[in-house]
Amino acid sequence: MQLVAVAASGGRDSTALLHCTLRMARPLGLRVVALHVHHGLQPEADDWLAQIKRQCHRWGAAFASHRLAGPPAAGESVEAWARRERYAALAAMAQDAGAPLVLLAHHRRDQAETWLLQALRGGGPAGLSAMPQRAQHHGLHWARPWLDRPRSEIDAYVRRYRLQAIEDASNADPRFARSRLRQQVWPALQAAFADVETSLAQSSRRAQEAAALAAEMAKADGENCCTKAALHVVPWLALSAARRANLLRAWLVSVCPDGAPETLVQRLQQELPRCQQGRFPAPGGELHLYRGVLRWAAPPVVFLAPASVHLNLANAGVYALPGWPGELQVQACSEGGVRAGLLQQVQAAARQGGEQFQRSPNTPPRSLKKAAQFDAVPAWRREGPLLHTARGDLLFVSWLGVDARCLAETGTPQFCLRWLSAL
Repeated sequence: MQLVAVAASGGRDSTALLHCTLRMARPLGLRVVALHVHHGLQPEADDWLAQIKRQCHRWGAAFASHRLAGPPAAGESVEAWARRERYAALAAMAQDAGAPLVLLAHHRRDQAETWLLQALRGGGPAGLSAMPQRAQHHGLHWARPWLDRPRSEIDAYVRRYRLQAIEDASNADPRFARSRLRQQVWPALQAAFADVETSLAQSSRRAQEAAALAAEMAKADGENCCTKAALHVVPWLALSAARRANLLRAWLVSVCPDGAPETLVQRLQQELPRCQQGRFPAPGGELHLYRGVLRWAAPPVVFLAPASVHLNLANAGVYALPGWPGELQVQACSEGGVRAGLLQQVQAAARQGGEQFQRSPNTPPRSLKKAAQFDAVPAWRREGPLLHTARGDLLFVSWLGVDARCLAETGTPQFCLRWLSAL
């Protein structure tokens, strides 16, 4: 027998949905499980859990509950924390119960309120889309069967069946944006515009269409502008201004673990056309622009370069360098390596300035900066030790390789060097 889950907070809307689902499910041979999330934010929460459990027992519904391991982190929005953790808990309970479908009790007024809140926060089409009627997340189907129904119909259902529901005092707490909207703004809106609920819900449907179109356009433009989590600025600049902004927002969402604020989008739109390299703070890390290619990177690890270290690298293996964030790999090779004799007494040290690196036997020595630019190594990757021979000659640069003046002759035993960075 298949199982349907209902998110049951105990409030009026979810109580009505649970009752209605049980009535509709029995003739179809479906079982129903109520999923309750204990947020741990209200002193009455334990009583609410017990009340819903008793109600499910009377009505013949299975019951599962989960208490959140809160509270939210310092500075984090309680509303955002509760929403994120609630859906994660609902998904886990539904999966444990074996219910492939989770029903949510949001109605048309909820949809209109969500649209208005997103608009007040400056949301674009994705935000103004508010809540989808159907979605797939966590391997589950989520549905809001009453999203097109007015609140008045749910009130009528509750009165008809004399349903008892929980009244959560936090719903009137002015600290929360949705509560302020319901208590202070919505009555005035409804008095001035009788069709406000219907109109804003319709706007959310239009926004859903716009968001879907924007996503399709970003995918098409990304085929020419994006490769391996990188945004290539030259083809991006060939797009219209609207398509540039659309693709940039979509790309940032895909690479930034914590999303991207609109201020970052605006800054990149202004600065990318005028520069070839740079670094931009981004949520969870930073964006690196080098030679017209933009990439996201984790925040750099700051460390103090240690004093010089004397090493014997004459045997193959992996060598730790005390104080350096990484290891040296030494491997036997047939070309491009160094004679073992040069590796018996090696000094690893930080860059001092004035070093000259020769990339190949037929090229002149260059400063490390120019050599790195020639090999397209950005500044933020020029970390790691330099190796010098016993005579003080530059032997190896961790971000460039072996200096050509120290290369072994072809056909002679030799070892290749590689820096394995831990950053």
